[in-house]
Amino acid sequence: MNASTQELSGRVAIVTGSAKNLGHKMATTLAAAGASVLVNGRTSREAAQSVADEIAAVGGTAIVHMADVSQPDEAAGTIAKAVETFGRLDILVNNVGTRIAKPITEVSYEEWRSVHAGTLDAMFLCTKAAIPHLSDHGQGVIINIGGVSGHAGVANRSTVAAAKAGVAGLTGSLGIELAPRDITVNCVAPGHIEHEGEPGRLSEHFRARPTPAKRIGQPEDVADMVRLLAGPSGRYITGQTIHVNGGWYVSIA
Repeated sequence: MNASTQELSGRVAIVTGSAKNLGHKMATTLAAAGASVLVNGRTSREAAQSVADEIAAVGGTAIVHMADVSQPDEAAGTIAKAVETFGRLDILVNNVGTRIAKPITEVSYEEWRSVHAGTLDAMFLCTKAAIPHLSDHGQGVIINIGGVSGHAGVANRSTVAAAKAGVAGLTGSLGIELAPRDITVNCVAPGHIEHEGEPGRLSEHFRARPTPAKRIGQPEDVADMVRLLAGPSGRYITGQTIHVNGGWYVSIA
């Protein structure tokens, strides 16, 4: 790792849901910037350990903590594990989320609750537990991962859209509420991003309306924005939803 570009050196980050896909890339990107990282998984310790090993292989520092952060005790335990291991917490990336795609008339109440628990409940629980620690060093960062369906209106995604719109609303309110505690809070809302093991996968709304940038987004497109917001260059940005989608959805307000 190049120490001259490690703007997060000495800081500690948690990335929930970081055993694969976007979470994987965000964890390795923050580690490349110098942060010590807690890699969180829920079902596959092997996958989570692989991310931690990847970080260690290039000189970074990472631990694995398996937990379902939609559960109060497990969310609190995740925050506590990072602080216990590294002595502090500076960056929380709320990445974990649950998704379904079906008409609202076919969504059961259990599915509705599962999506909201796996997205908003997890975000609330981790954030609440993290705030006292993020306040300690005057450079706390919370980054919530949203989604384009919460803004653009996408058929058969109403359940996820409601949750992701909630993510943006929570972000805006917390950006104001936590500013006096020197904690920035922002939402990164990805568009069409390539998934590990699923090259070229395209949801119906992206087939119907192609991305103006004429390419599929890559995980590093999102991870690089997370890195910027987590570092010193992002300290004057708070309460915002930042869309990383190649122009598929544009917000002018």
